[in-house]
Amino acid sequence: MMDKVKAKVDLVDKYRTLAEKAKEKGVEFTDVKHILLPTFQVDYKKRRRIKVCLFVTVFLVGVLSSVAAYFFKDALEDALDIGSFPCLIENNELTIEMARPLSTCDLCKNLDSVPVEHGISAKEFKRKFAYSSIPVLIKDATGDWLAMSTFSYDFLKKLYTEKEGAFNSVDQQCQFFPYKTDFSTLRDAFNMSDARANFSEGEAPWYIGWSNCNNEVKNELRNHYERPYFLPNDSESSSLDWIFMGGSGPGALIHLDYVQRPSWQAQISGKKTWTLIPPPECEKVCKALNVTVHKGDIFVIDTNVWYHSTFIHPGEISITIGSEYD
Repeated sequence: MMDKVKAKVDLVDKYRTLAEKAKEKGVEFTDVKHILLPTFQVDYKKRRRIKVCLFVTVFLVGVLSSVAAYFFKDALEDALDIGSFPCLIENNELTIEMARPLSTCDLCKNLDSVPVEHGISAKEFKRKFAYSSIPVLIKDATGDWLAMSTFSYDFLKKLYTEKEGAFNSVDQQCQFFPYKTDFSTLRDAFNMSDARANFSEGEAPWYIGWSNCNNEVKNELRNHYERPYFLPNDSESSSLDWIFMGGSGPGALIHLDYVQRPSWQAQISGKKTWTLIPPPECEKVCKALNVTVHKGDIFVIDTNVWYHSTFIHPGEISITIGSEYD
């Protein structure tokens, strides 16, 4: 009996060592994500084949994992500290996509373009858009926000530099998106040369995004903008601020978010075009959409169901601030 247990433990150790070596070699689920996700905007048939292959792969992994858990359960409990043992397969965009609930397609059926509204009331917004997952562009929605004249690269750099712990809060509690830049952290981005920050000729382009978890920074940011006037009175806003900033060229590549709630994004400066692709199960009844958001507009979208990418137009730096609501 002991020989069988030892054999099982040895097998688990070998498998664990193999997984660790793969990780050391740089094999990550994010590598798979960057390969697969761009195909969603290229070819619907190819995308369908990819999803079938992914389903089969995840199914087989699930079966093998169940078999391994059944035979090795006792050995693992005896030989390993289960409480501190990391998951073999982490929760990530790839696995979440495979488990994504199917859409009813009401969010995009018969939709030829993104609806545009001017001065919509909170009651009408709630009835038509708030929880329907139908995207909507609200024109001239920022009113007299102070952010329209104060937010800039230098303003945000000064704010995060002067607030103690602001950079660490992004690193440890929030998210930073370097996209196609060479920045590893928000601190790196705010340490770039003045020439690059100003998009001088010959300098590498840049576009970044991040969420803010620092209360002092949040309070200062919210002194410069207001809760969008059209949000339902009984809706609750997220405590997080999302900021996206950068120059001309591709912004975020096609992807899906996993924040669970719809969001609004206010264009503080610059001009940005969004490309929206409906869920795969809706491709026969829905169309891909494009919408350009100008300075002062607010775009409302459920990024959990619409695959989306952005493109920044030449000219003024694009700065967007947004949040989620329920």
